Amino acid sequence: MIITDTHTHLYSEAFDDDRSEMINRAIEQGVTRFFIPAIDSTYTKAMLQLEKDYPENMFLMSGLHPTHVKENYKEELDHIEHMLATHKFYAVGEIGIDLYWDKTTLDIQKVAFKHQIQLAKQYGLPIVIHCREAFDEVFEVLESEKGDDLFGVFHCFTGSLEQAHQAISYNMKLGVGGVSTFKNGKIDQFLNEIDLKHIVLETDAPYLAPTPFRGKRNESAYIIKVLEKLATIYQISEETLAEITTENSKSIFKV
Repeated sequence: MIITDTHTHLYSEAFDDDRSEMINRAIEQGVTRFFIPAIDSTYTKAMLQLEKDYPENMFLMSGLHPTHVKENYKEELDHIEHMLATHKFYAVGEIGIDLYWDKTTLDIQKVAFKHQIQLAKQYGLPIVIHCREAFDEVFEVLESEKGDDLFGVFHCFTGSLEQAHQAISYNMKLGVGGVSTFKNGKIDQFLNEIDLKHIVLETDAPYLAPTPFRGKRNESAYIIKVLEKLATIYQISEETLAEITTENSKSIFKV
């Protein structure tokens, strides 16, 4: 059984004490494909090291996380352009809009989001979207950029059924992780109304650990709990669910 974690921050400081053990725990569970989203340029070196250490398993993205869109965002975008021109990446992400932490940067978040979508199109890459308390704003940008060359993953999808269909209309898969196992997570109530071809699995490790690990450090091995939950929701075997969601990830990331 091959399981794909489409969103995991394995370079995070939260793993500094046991990174290799944590990655090996996941691999032993069948999680052999790890897609690594970027945050900003300060993590580039650590991401490249991960790829060097696990060349068969790690698939890197380049991008500027919306909460890291600051006064120096143009320098960060220049860094992304340089990286995309000189190194192989599998997506531009995670990018988007986050109004939970800071609403004052909305204008430059939009500029950075749109610019990175256009970079993804230039390189024929998918985008991986971060959206927090900003569905209308994210959809507004996607609407302005929609087309066959716009595709990717709506990471950590926590919206309504209507918002799910809208995201899918922009050629986005829905990234489903630990929230689906929460009692108040809500998306588990309508996921069975969404065709499984639109779903990919993720952890967002070290964040959003699934039940029964909620509140603790998340890690990629815990994707098994997400797999179990979705297999129950879709009433299929875990093996089938792993196979379908891995194929979905291949259709997006082309690997």
